[in-house]
This record gives sequence, structure tokens and C-alpha cells, in this order.
Amino acid sequence: MQKILVTGGDGQLGMELQNLQQEYPRFSFRFTDYKDLDITDLQAVDLYFSDFQPDYVFNCAAFTAVDKAEEAVDLALKVNTLGAEILAKAAQKHQAKLFHISTDYVYDSGQNTPYLEDDAAHPGGIYAITKYLGDKAVLDILPDSVIFRTSWVYSAYGNNFVKSMQKYGTERDRLRIVYDQIGTPTYAADLAKAMLDIAQKMETGVLNKDKISGIYHYSNEGVASWYDFAMAIFELDGITCEVEPILSKEYPTPARRPPFSLMDKGKFKKTFGLQIPYWRTSLVECLEKLDKTK
Repeated sequence: MQKILVTGGDGQLGMELQNLQQEYPRFSFRFTDYKDLDITDLQAVDLYFSDFQPDYVFNCAAFTAVDKAEEAVDLALKVNTLGAEILAKAAQKHQAKLFHISTDYVYDSGQNTPYLEDDAAHPGGIYAITKYLGDKAVLDILPDSVIFRTSWVYSAYGNNFVKSMQKYGTERDRLRIVYDQIGTPTYAADLAKAMLDIAQKMETGVLNKDKISGIYHYSNEGVASWYDFAMAIFELDGITCEVEPILSKEYPTPARRPPFSLMDKGKFKKTFGLQIPYWRTSLVECLEKLDKTK
């Protein structure tokens, strides 16, 4: 039985992976958070790898508080850059396949066509810079790593845009939501399943594990602004809150958000042979799951 180590196991993606583990009996799983494993401690990570001997490492751990990162620069660098570097070193030493999660925030060059994996990165804030440096460290140390750049992640777990809209949409009569930031929402459950399907294809020989490496884009299909996303949530959830579309400059934040971060997913679909659900379809699934927990 192959072993998968998941860092950031209590986050949105980590929790969705936990939900899916029974569907992948080929693998045994170990889920960790910062209390179980400090990924910024090289010695602790090496000891953990020596004990568990993972075949795969899914690095879902990250400092994702985008605005707080502008002040907590050292912490963001420690988790997003140093942590990624240390995990890559451990995976290299212990011969584990590393799946590393990155972000669309690294793309902020001002182009208005979907980004390809080999387009130059232009990170525009501390969060984006630390994630980009983490990506670079991973590929420099362990070139056969797989990096998934994703966007606008939400799930039934943790804090995210969907839950915030449900909360504020029922508490307030009116909300102002930016409409000039364009990208695609990503349901964490879809990304989790894709990662596990890829690992399974590697283990069954459908994919050559040694020849799959580099950066791949994954988000749900389709295009949306944050305004579109909010309107879809309210429509599907029966929330009657009035929504005013506004420009980003009318809602200033400490960290800059890319105005356009739509990612082309052709390489992902061609390489892995997997279909990607449309974002509204996945949003329906997430809202149904949230309804069951109420």
C-alpha cells in the first residue's frame, strides 16, 4: 500500500482529501497540521519522513491570509517559501513524489488572455511573492515535483468567500462586490479528487510517474468576477440581498489582487486525461453539502 502524507490537513483542501480517502483504498494517508508537523523545521520534517516513509507528499500547507501577509512578511516567507523548500528537500532525500499547491496570484502582468504555465510570473504582493518563491524552490530542488496552481478556492470547510456571502447576504440588505477582478472559482473537493486520481493513475501505470513534473493549472471551468460569484451564490441559495457591482479602487485592500488571473487548463487535461467541472455545477454541490450541515 502506497503512503500519502498531507500537510495542511485541517485546511480546505486537506479536509476534502480526508473526505475522499475511503474511495482510494490503494493508499494509506497521514494528515498533519502545524501542531503535528512544523514544515519549517528541517530536522523535524526529516525525522517525520524517516518514520512514515511517504510515497507521495501533498503540500496543502500555506499562509493564505493575503492581506495579513503584507505585515507578517517573515511568517509568510517562513511557511510559503521555506516550508516548501524543506518539504522538497525531504521528498528528494526520501524519494517521495511531491504535489505542491500554488496560486493564480503569481500572475499579475496585466495580460487579458488566459495564462499558460510557461507565461512569466509577476507576483504583486507579499503572499504572491512568497508563493512564487516557494514554487521556484520546489522546482530547483526537486525538478520532478508537480505544482498545481489554483484559484479562488472554497469548500464546505474553513473560511471562504461562499460562507462569507451566505453570512453577510442573510445579515445585510445590501452588499458591494468588485466586478473588475476576473478568474475562476475552484471547489476544493474537485481539486482533491483530481490529485488523488493522478496519484492513482501513476500507481497503476496509466501515467509514468517519473515523467510527470512541472507546473499545471487547475481551477473549475468557466469565467467569473467576484460579483458573478456572489450573485450565483445568492441565486442558488435563495438569498435576496441586493448586490452593487463596484470597482476594485472603491474597495481598497492592503494586498493587491490580480485584475485578471484566468488560467488555461489545456495542459492539465491533455496530460492527465481528466475532465474539469464547470464552476456553477460545483458550486451547487458545495451549497448542497453546506445545507446538510445546517
